[in-house]
Amino acid sequence: MSAEEDIALVRRFLEARARADLDVMDEIMATDFVDHTLAPGQQPDRERYKRHVAKSVSAFSDVRFVIEEQVAGGDKVVSRISGRGTHDRGELMGGAPTGREMASMAIFIHRTKGGKIVEEWGAGTGPSELLGQRLEQEMIERERIEQELQVARRIQQASLPEEVPTLDGWQITPYYQPAREVGGDFYDLLELQNGHLGLVVGDATGKGVPAALVMASARSMLRALAQGSESPGDVLRRVNDTLVSDIPANMFVTCFYAILDLKSATLSYANAGHDLPYLRRRGGDCEELRARGMPLGLMPGMGYEEGEVSLREGESVLFYSDGLVEAHDPKGEMFGFPRLRARVAEHGAERELGDLLLEELYSFVGEGWEQEDDITLLTLRRSPCLN
Repeated sequence: MSAEEDIALVRRFLEARARADLDVMDEIMATDFVDHTLAPGQQPDRERYKRHVAKSVSAFSDVRFVIEEQVAGGDKVVSRISGRGTHDRGELMGGAPTGREMASMAIFIHRTKGGKIVEEWGAGTGPSELLGQRLEQEMIERERIEQELQVARRIQQASLPEEVPTLDGWQITPYYQPAREVGGDFYDLLELQNGHLGLVVGDATGKGVPAALVMASARSMLRALAQGSESPGDVLRRVNDTLVSDIPANMFVTCFYAILDLKSATLSYANAGHDLPYLRRRGGDCEELRARGMPLGLMPGMGYEEGEVSLREGESVLFYSDGLVEAHDPKGEMFGFPRLRARVAEHGAERELGDLLLEELYSFVGEGWEQEDDITLLTLRRSPCLN
């Protein structure tokens, strides 16, 4: 074939490529066609090439294509082309449609043989333009996530008690350490009628603003309903029935709610699927505060079992969230409930239980630990008799 015929062949091929006319392309491409413009892991064959062309062209609307110049020499044709199109119809190179018009320039070299195109080399500005747009999208998404986390953090911080009540004969010590990603942890201290105190520890599933909103909603409901009932199980039942119609699908709230009678030193409690608190007796025995109940927001009409214990002088109760027990060391081992229970049992009066547990946690996870979830600890201790 003459140089003019080779140029015409390549021109026809490039025009078909710009329209994603796979039938014409298939007619022009040799059966052993090889594409030398490949991303890592791609196959150089004609079928992959056609699929790539179809996907690339279909991602754009309003496509305009111009062959600026062509030169032939031997069995090769060099073409310089320009193109424009709006990226609004499909993902390309990992980037979602932006709705923007893109302009690109490219140089192609095609080798012909017997009226067929057998090889192609190409380089152009299109991939770098798409990469730039994808990086911009990722930056915008990171900024959006960061803003969401800041909103969630503010909601979460605003939901924590501003101060811990001072009570004769009792010590209440909260500890709250948020992870970098905001979760739905919360705790609360409610001054109730008849000199009673409500203690709450909970965790809304998920992260970010949705979890923070669900957590804030559950806390507000519990605060409102707790004033009208001295039964922890009744309060959780009513919170659940109210929350179930408002909570997003596949989300729920675990919550342990206890009411402390300051005069009789009895603690009545109910549990909505939360990790079991530990009661440390004076002799070093450690008990779980067990009560059955489903997490809040899953289904209406749930009942919540109640329990009651008496606290003697020097005895304490630890309420906590799963961020402590589910922390992992560098080998992937979990801190776990047995370890936590043992440390609670070993605890003496000379140190705060929360400080002891945090020291144990940091020793367990080692340096460079990246906190996986919020950690909430709430310790209730009846002061020892000084006589």
